[in-house]
Amino acid sequence: MPSLDPSRPNMLFILTDDQGCWAMGCAGNGELRTPDLDRLARTGIRFTSFFCASPVCSPARASILTGRIPSQHGVHDWIRSGNVPSDTSWGGTGRLIEYLKGYTAYTDVLAANGYACGMSGKWHLGDSIHLQKGFTFWEVHSKGGGPYYNAPMVREGKEYTEPRYVTDAITDNALRFLDEQVGLPKPFYLSVHYTAPHSPWDRENHPRELYDDYHKNCPFDSISREPMHPWQINSAPYGFDEESRRDILSGYFAAVTAMDANVGRLLDRLEAMGLRENTLIVFTSDNGMNMGHHGIYGKGNGTFPLNMYDTSVKVPMIISRPGRVPEEVTVEALLSHYDLMPTLLEYVGMENPEAAKLPGRSFAPLLHGKPLGERESVVVFDEYGPVRMIRTREWKYVHRYPYGPHELYHLTDDPDERDNLLGKPELQPKVQEMRAQLEEWFHRYVDPAVDGVREGVTGKGQNALAGIPGKGEKAFGNDWYHLKDRAESTGPGIKG
Repeated sequence: MPSLDPSRPNMLFILTDDQGCWAMGCAGNGELRTPDLDRLARTGIRFTSFFCASPVCSPARASILTGRIPSQHGVHDWIRSGNVPSDTSWGGTGRLIEYLKGYTAYTDVLAANGYACGMSGKWHLGDSIHLQKGFTFWEVHSKGGGPYYNAPMVREGKEYTEPRYVTDAITDNALRFLDEQVGLPKPFYLSVHYTAPHSPWDRENHPRELYDDYHKNCPFDSISREPMHPWQINSAPYGFDEESRRDILSGYFAAVTAMDANVGRLLDRLEAMGLRENTLIVFTSDNGMNMGHHGIYGKGNGTFPLNMYDTSVKVPMIISRPGRVPEEVTVEALLSHYDLMPTLLEYVGMENPEAAKLPGRSFAPLLHGKPLGERESVVVFDEYGPVRMIRTREWKYVHRYPYGPHELYHLTDDPDERDNLLGKPELQPKVQEMRAQLEEWFHRYVDPAVDGVREGVTGKGQNALAGIPGKGEKAFGNDWYHLKDRAESTGPGIKG
């Protein structure tokens, strides 16, 4: 059997794609049906102020695995190419790129210490063909997005098309990994990375009964109706009128509910195997999501200039292990995905070989029902290429290098970030204080060779390793000068 040793628990890490922190029943959304996530929250800790390291998929995922911020690992945007040999669109050359080559992931450490590591679902960090980062079970989405039926997948190093609903297929593959552990003495680590609830959100891509039920019966009052944000990009689906809004939200809600049912399948299998109490379950999303919030449909790159609204950078986070992790608890501490690597390794008693280089701090004491103690739990940071954020409980400052515009919000009085206070003379000392703190923190951790403020990141994707694109290709999907053009058209800011 897999591990029954309480000091070496199994781990199940469930990662969704573009799920807002608001998109769960247990988070207060009475319209969105998530009975199994609610069940998971009842048996563990739900974190209410957890943040991604970057509000777009590939950089966020790289930071989860390595504990490094994007300006330490060089993945600054969603990865357009280098995943599979068929990557020849969007400027891809068909060559495989291992974007995290040379960086230690916590799964490397787990594998080196006797864990059997399995990966099922969305990888989206380059080279989906070959095993990476300590994984010996590898059933992955070949790219990172696409249709829910006939999705592009990889098995045994070969690309194929998956006819099943891809959320179900990802779970089926994960269950096969669990079945393969029966009779083996090793503890296991299993990553289950859903593409849900990422677009597309049309009726043809999701279970009809779910889509139609939401479309017919849900008023979608849990999401405010707002005018379109002036920075909303036009290259992604968005609800430009009430009919299109209903269509899109029906698909998004259906994708979440279908994913929730598959989380239930995983929980049921662990319980049937007698492993629920000795398996640490972590549930989170790669980044947040606006589905009309602020008049935006998308995450950080739902707008240009890129945005850092809480709805883009806050993520759901639930951690459960009945009898070992406190149950039915909510934690409000400001924490980040870059804290996960030190936390998970400390929880299983392993040395973190990267500790001196990493910005994150372990919050493992919370999993034992103890206080955090002395640590920087009152400030979190985020970045997306040339856009950086510092956030405390009371204030948020966003700086866009090199041209602006910048933002300052007093979250105590303005939790929805409506009133940009940057131009108020009496608040200039606060602006300078937060900017200095932001710059000092990033200076401490940034690798100058892959510094995001030096890269032309516009939210259009990444084609090559930051700083060293291949011959004849650009690292990012748009030219740097577009940043200046758009910044000048959207108003003045403090010069970088």
